[in-house]
Amino acid sequence: MLSDPKMQVPFFTFREFPAGLQQRVEEALLTELRKNHLVLGPAVAQFEEEFGRYLGGGEVIGVGNGYDALVLCLRALGIGPGHEVVVPANGYIATINAVQQVGAKPVFAEPDPQTYNLTATSVLPVITPKTKVILPIHLYGQSCELNDLLDLCQSHDFELVEDFAQAQGTLYAGQPVGTFGKVNATSFYPTKNLGAVGDGGAVVTQDAAIAHWVRQYHNYGQSRRYEYAQAGINSRLDSLQAAVLTVKLVHLPDFNAERKRLASIYQQALADVGDLCLPSTSPAATDHIYHLYVVRTSQRDALQQFLQEKGIQTLVHYPVPPHLQPAYQHLGYRPGDFPLTEELATTSLSLPLFPGMTEPEQAYVVEEITAFFS
Repeated sequence: MLSDPKMQVPFFTFREFPAGLQQRVEEALLTELRKNHLVLGPAVAQFEEEFGRYLGGGEVIGVGNGYDALVLCLRALGIGPGHEVVVPANGYIATINAVQQVGAKPVFAEPDPQTYNLTATSVLPVITPKTKVILPIHLYGQSCELNDLLDLCQSHDFELVEDFAQAQGTLYAGQPVGTFGKVNATSFYPTKNLGAVGDGGAVVTQDAAIAHWVRQYHNYGQSRRYEYAQAGINSRLDSLQAAVLTVKLVHLPDFNAERKRLASIYQQALADVGDLCLPSTSPAATDHIYHLYVVRTSQRDALQQFLQEKGIQTLVHYPVPPHLQPAYQHLGYRPGDFPLTEELATTSLSLPLFPGMTEPEQAYVVEEITAFFS
């Protein structure tokens, strides 16, 4: 029989701060419904402009989801059959699927053992004459070491495309991630630091020609109403999601600061508990906004079960490495090819951390983790 928990601690909730945000989100949704202009339109244009300003310039094109944003980035660079794209072996499958969607081959590289991000050192061994793009994920909210990756790209004449879906607002050397690659992708899935109330994503670029191509291609290839310059796709950010994102964008710095504060409490309270390995921030990366707070332990499954019985929800990001998934068996990878990635899959556990998490909730999580190891 499960024990009776003191409280329930969710992994994710829309219970956010500051006070009144929920009301402003609901008002924004109602306003757009009354305007009766629900696809593209002024609300999308406003969000694109404001998110672009938040990132320090460049163009933002709102699209249907983060996966489509990745596909559009690769297509905009002409990536297709015969090309290879280097991706993290420990990343989410959306990045890998996007590479396969355009007909290119995803090539996995092991992450750094401290930050779990791709580095120039980890990428270099898997580069071939067919490599055209390095596609790093700023995993869990920490920036990759971008200067080294950019130097590698320049020296080998291929492009960098950032997947910054987990790192909206993260800085690298004082500059927002998502602005270093020639064209970059993010997601506004509800659990992201800047999350909508449904699906959404964006392409970000400093290149005017790429921005023009994406704006056409994501809207059926339309150059003007009912005239089509190319055979494009339908991947448009709707006005309802854009309105919500505009409201929440104002609070993103506060959301991220709250995540950092909560992470620092975990860092101090769990520093000497059991065999927990806590997140580490690379000095070169300079910033971590804790989209996820991921610990590691050899007793991961037992700890997760124990916390579940105590009413504490945790998640595993990610339980089966991509190279061992049936969907990617054709790539020829085998168990043991990426030992660190496989170890991460069996030892990583994401703890609850979200804006609005209360002091008693976090103290309860710490108390129960400590109790498990003692």
